[in-house]
Amino acid sequence: MKTWKYLWLLLIVALLVPLNVSAKKKTEKVKSDRELWAGILYQMAAPVLSNMSEGKLQENMLVELSPTWDGRDKRVTYMECFGRLMAGLAPWLSLPDDDTAEGIQRKQLREWALKSYAQSVDPESKDYLLWRKEGQPLVDAAYIAESFLRGYDALWVPLDDLTKQRYIAEFQQLRRVDPPYTNWLLFSSTVECFLKKAGAQTDYYRITSALRKVDEWYVGDGWYSDGEDFAFDYYNSFVIHPMYVECLEVMTNGGKQNIWNVKGGNFPNALKRMQRFGMILERFVSPEGTFPVFGRSITYRTGVLQPLALLSLRGWLPKELPAGQVRAAMTAVIQRMFGDNRNFNAEGYLTLGFNGSQPNISDWYTNNGSLYLASLAFLPLGLPADAPFWTDAPQSWTSKKAWEGEDFPKDHAFHE
Repeated sequence: MKTWKYLWLLLIVALLVPLNVSAKKKTEKVKSDRELWAGILYQMAAPVLSNMSEGKLQENMLVELSPTWDGRDKRVTYMECFGRLMAGLAPWLSLPDDDTAEGIQRKQLREWALKSYAQSVDPESKDYLLWRKEGQPLVDAAYIAESFLRGYDALWVPLDDLTKQRYIAEFQQLRRVDPPYTNWLLFSSTVECFLKKAGAQTDYYRITSALRKVDEWYVGDGWYSDGEDFAFDYYNSFVIHPMYVECLEVMTNGGKQNIWNVKGGNFPNALKRMQRFGMILERFVSPEGTFPVFGRSITYRTGVLQPLALLSLRGWLPKELPAGQVRAAMTAVIQRMFGDNRNFNAEGYLTLGFNGSQPNISDWYTNNGSLYLASLAFLPLGLPADAPFWTDAPQSWTSKKAWEGEDFPKDHAFHE
C-alpha cells in the first residue's frame, strides 16, 4: 500500500514540475527591441557619465591602450570616450521626460551629461579634457560638436553662459590643428558648423573647403574615398556620410539654399548617396545578425551602422528600406554584439576588441575610449516609443530573405 502511495506522489511531482517550469517561462517578460537597445546604451553610458559628472572619470576609468600605441598622451582617451558617446546619446536625451523605466534612466543620463559637459571645459576640474595638446582633440571635439547639433535644445541651451563661452573658446583654438587630407577635414567642418549654429565667430573656409573636397572624393554607388586613395573600410559609416550630410544641412538650411562657392554642395544629392550606402549596409547584415569584418578601426563595432541609424532617426529611409525591416536587422546585430556582455571590461567600460577582448586587432591610434563610436548605432532611440520605427512589425532583412528562399529585391547601382 505504501508503495502505491509513493508512486502516486512521484507521479504528481513529475506532473507538477513541468507545469511550474512552464509557468515561470510564461511570466518571464521578453524584452522589446526598444528595451534591448535602451538597456545596452544605458549600460554603455552610465559608468562614463556617472563618474564624469563628479569629475572622476580620469580617476576611475579602466583605460586600455592598443599594444601598438604610438606613444601620444593617453589622456586623449577621455575626450574620445565622452565625445563619441555623446554623439550617439544626444537624440535619446532630447526626448521629454516621462515616468517609464526608460524615462527615469534617460533623465538620469541627461542630468549626468549636463554636469559632464561642464566638467570637460572647466580648467579647475580633474576631468578637464585634453583640448590644448595633440591633434587628436580635433576629432573628438567634432563628436562633441555633433552631439550639440543633434541635441541642441536639450544639451546646449541649458548650459550656463560660462560653460558655453568655454566651449566656444576651446572649439575655436582647435584651428591650430592642420587636419590631414582625409576624413579629418570633416572634423574641422563639423566644429565650425556648430559654431555657426551657436552664433559664434565661424571660419567658413574650414567648412567649404571640406565640403568641396569630400564631393571630389565621391567614387560612385554610395561610396566616398577617404582621401585621394580609396580604402575598403567603414569610414563612410564612422565619419564621411553622417558628417558630410549634417554639415550640408547646416550650411544649406536643409537644402533650401545653395552654397555659392561649393561646387557639388547639394544636400538632396548627398542624402541620396547616404541612402544608397544605407541600402548596402542593410544587405551586409547576415541572417545571423553579423556583418563583414574588414578595414581599419573595426573595433568601433556597431558604429558601422551609423548611416542606417541616422537615416532612421531623421525619417530619411528610402522606400526600399521599410522601418520594421531596418529595425529588425539592426536589432539582430546589436543583440549578437552585446547580448552576452563580453564587450565590457571589469569596470564596465568597453574593452579593446571587436566581439570580446581582442586587443591585438586594435590600431596604433586606438584606446578603449575610441570604441564609444559604437553608440552611434543607437540614434533611433531619439524617436519616441510610438514612432513607426519602433511600432512597425519586424520584417526579415534582405540577406535573411535571400538565404531562407524568400523573394527579395534585386540590387541596382545608384547613378547620379
